[in-house]
Amino acid sequence: MSAKPVVIIAGIGVGGGTGGATARAFSKEGYSIALIARGSDSLKALEDELRASGADAASFLIPPFEAVRTRFPSPEYIVRAALYNAVDRVWKPFFEVTDEDMAGALQTQIEGAWYFSREAISEFKKNDIEPISGKRGILMFTGATASLRGNTSTSIFSAGKHAQRGLSQSLAKEFGKDNIHVAHVIIDGAILTPFLLSSRNDPTLQTNEDIRLSPQGIASTLLFLTKQHRSTWTWELDLRPAHEKW
Repeated sequence: MSAKPVVIIAGIGVGGGTGGATARAFSKEGYSIALIARGSDSLKALEDELRASGADAASFLIPPFEAVRTRFPSPEYIVRAALYNAVDRVWKPFFEVTDEDMAGALQTQIEGAWYFSREAISEFKKNDIEPISGKRGILMFTGATASLRGNTSTSIFSAGKHAQRGLSQSLAKEFGKDNIHVAHVIIDGAILTPFLLSSRNDPTLQTNEDIRLSPQGIASTLLFLTKQHRSTWTWELDLRPAHEKW
């Protein structure tokens, strides 16, 4: 029997956003799901939901990779996809950014992204080339509008997102020759998450699909990237709702 593919997802929030939607989408495609986050409550809740639906899922607190290898051992499993969706949201005027804010941003946006990339690519390099797509694996990053331009309250957030974008481009150039696909997905707009609904008193966010992104729509694009043939790989694309004023 062929090895079962595994997707590793870092950053799931409370399970109602991009990370959770991606886990659900990939589980329907037959992937085993390795969930990584800092909060144990949200991790366990999403793991329980996925397992109740019949998915092969497990959750891990940071740092996770040795535990992932133990739970999903070779040759029964093979890591084919990885998503770095972790984020440290610090939106403050420049002189209100604290040392703690800076440390958290560096740890999540730069150090965490680098460590995750190193471990994911190390797993991919063990793989045979998948015959249909021509890849050993795919590493994906979720970016933001701040990956391309800063704003008045995004100095530290934008710096981190710029760093991730540069990292992803460098990795795409270095490891493409090894048939490892690296992609950066800019999320240009507000995502319909529990956090968004609680922070904005705007009922139209729930009903008007033209003004926000759906986590399920983002997840479907990430799944599409995993299926791209090696002759037409995407490094970067951006997603925005129809009425985003970009």
